[in-house]
Amino acid sequence: MCPWEFYDKPRDECGVFGIYAPGDSVALKVYLGLNALQHRGEESAGMAVSDELKIQVHKKMGLVTEVFSRDLLSKLKGNVAIGHVRYSTSGDSSEANAQPLVYTDDKGSIAVAHNGNITNVHKLEKKFTLTKISGSINSDSEIFLRFISHYRNLSLQKLLELYLNEISGSYSLVMMTENSLIGLRDPFGMRPLCLGKLKGSESGYILASETCAIGAAGGEVVREINPGEGVIINEDGVNYIQNCSGRRRCLCIFEYIYFTRSDSVIDGRTVNSVRRDFGKELAKEHQVDGDVVISIPESGTAVAMGYAEQRDLPFREGLIRNRYMGRTFIKPGQKNRELAVRIKFNVIGDIIQGQRVVVVDDSLVRGTTSRQIVQMLREAGAKEVHLLVASPPLSFPCFYGIDIPSSDELVAAHRTLEEIRLYVGSDSLHYLSLKGMLQVLQRPKEFCTACFDGVYRVPVFEQETG
Repeated sequence: MCPWEFYDKPRDECGVFGIYAPGDSVALKVYLGLNALQHRGEESAGMAVSDELKIQVHKKMGLVTEVFSRDLLSKLKGNVAIGHVRYSTSGDSSEANAQPLVYTDDKGSIAVAHNGNITNVHKLEKKFTLTKISGSINSDSEIFLRFISHYRNLSLQKLLELYLNEISGSYSLVMMTENSLIGLRDPFGMRPLCLGKLKGSESGYILASETCAIGAAGGEVVREINPGEGVIINEDGVNYIQNCSGRRRCLCIFEYIYFTRSDSVIDGRTVNSVRRDFGKELAKEHQVDGDVVISIPESGTAVAMGYAEQRDLPFREGLIRNRYMGRTFIKPGQKNRELAVRIKFNVIGDIIQGQRVVVVDDSLVRGTTSRQIVQMLREAGAKEVHLLVASPPLSFPCFYGIDIPSSDELVAAHRTLEEIRLYVGSDSLHYLSLKGMLQVLQRPKEFCTACFDGVYRVPVFEQETG
């Protein structure tokens, strides 16, 4: 996986997928679901599959298409499975920390896949100090295994109830035993998790981080798992569990800005439509005079289209993103980062030359990529370059599973707007206001905006992002 310093974007820790399909072999469906979630994590991929007698696990570093072959999938037989794609924000980037993780004792096995970040890890470790887990694991996800071991004599329902009340932070969790699929979403609903039903199946169900993965695996969306809600799916049907004190919903706002695939649906709206509305709001706030609107692909594209529509300006594809760039050039150092940007993006010269270019991006973190792109546009003959950002200035770190580093690494934390503009080299620089963004989302009190305003609505007991 490329280091954060190259990507210059917030990175989310992971995507999860689970399926229960009696009478069906599910490995291929998990593969399809994980492939649809690949944007949520590109370091490692893994899958655990059960034939109701034993759980098999396969996981390695790499993309889904690199980790799983057709021959391997044919050997992973079973009708219950979970899968995971990982980007590490806690724990080393190594195969030892790839997921799913599995706990096994004389009562059987439980496999776990996790998206998010646990903020009271040290407190829980002290509580479970005598709990021994075999293998070398160095991530906060291990706490789920220790939890299982400590409370092994309890029922699954009671175990989930304790999870909801004792584990703090952000998490969407899928688990499995030899014959059950289990899902859990943290009480604030910071990380997404949704339920689907397999088409043509009476008892087949899917759990996934995003709705796009449900469709990719041949399912249809039922609903989102509610904040603080658990679900157990097995031969007895679907059993919902909710046993935590009522808390205000606090979905991570970056699910709309950047993380979620544009065709996924959150709260009944496609992410693509929300991003287009961000663009329209950005146009109302900042009416820049330009000849052409372009985007920094991919998540900035819908925003740019919304901006162009609102301003009655032409939208053009001025930058091409190379989807097949390997990891050879992704090394530390400014010169390597600049080279990597030029490999990743190419300018279409006849769209840019002689034009006043309005370029739209979803967010501005370090500013290094934007700076390089502005320079590339000028080299291609742009008359003016105006940078518009479809989110407010990022000024504060995240402790909930997003790899936003300390504020010292954020370009907006200690610079004025004019200083940022001079750094990236654009003729003008404009951000979407937090008020405008929340107005588009319609429920301003239901989102975590800590990286913008420094208000951490979910308790942070330990500030560790790993």
